Amino acid sequence: MTLLDGKKTSADIKEEIAIEVAELKKQGNRAPHLAAIIVGNNGASLTYVNAKVKACERVGFESTLIRLPEDISENDLLNEIEGLNTNDAIDGFIVQLPLPKHIDEQKIIMAVHPDKDVDGFHPTNVGKMALNLPTFISATPFGILELLDRYQIETSGKHVVVIGRSHIVGSPMSILLSQKRTVGNATVTITHSRTKNLKEITLQADIVVAALGIPEFLTADMVKDGVTVIDVGITRVEDATKKRGFRLLGDVKFDEVAAKSEFITPVPGGVGPMTIAMLLKNTLLAFTRRLG
Repeated sequence: MTLLDGKKTSADIKEEIAIEVAELKKQGNRAPHLAAIIVGNNGASLTYVNAKVKACERVGFESTLIRLPEDISENDLLNEIEGLNTNDAIDGFIVQLPLPKHIDEQKIIMAVHPDKDVDGFHPTNVGKMALNLPTFISATPFGILELLDRYQIETSGKHVVVIGRSHIVGSPMSILLSQKRTVGNATVTITHSRTKNLKEITLQADIVVAALGIPEFLTADMVKDGVTVIDVGITRVEDATKKRGFRLLGDVKFDEVAAKSEFITPVPGGVGPMTIAMLLKNTLLAFTRRLG
């Protein structure tokens, strides 16, 4: 069993980006600039956004964090987004999800200019991704592709089963892995809460991508020997024995599934760190596009 180490791989990617940024600065260019908007005080979101700011510092990016109150009106948030859309000093930005219930997330995603949408959520970028055109691939699927590539995991002709159909992971993952690309050419089955005989389907999989948000859902009896398992889930579960009062669990029952796997991602330290690294990669892409 080989652990797909997202922590180490993301550190390698950040190092590569830092070298490229240093070279750009040497040529007299300014640093790439990533901005993030966070609304309210969601603990997990704050942790994640702070990690993004630290990652920007590490690779030599400029970063701006815009913190807005929980009760901000949808209109005021749209005005903030428009300000970033028209700000030439900002190459890319994200609006941290989830948003408070009184704000329409889809409307907010649509308001981000596609050229600055480094999260890859805007319909223009999702459409380009589906057509296999150059675009921003959303960070989590992009990170999974990169992990598979760097560990030289063969996907061509393999049967991939994706559990979960979210717009952020499951759906784009199924499209990307079936496309004609280096990490692709797979036969993909997408499964979800209405899928019948799920276990029969996962037992046929050469690669399983678990992205449904239910802790320890995928168990050893659901996979065959020699499988590759990508665990996208991350759920806080209360645990009084831990200093922080909780532990993090993935969608895969790690110990028992790992025993049958050829490759597997841990939680934490698998897909999570890759997401931030690929957000930086998208920001660098936005910057170089603007350079022409």
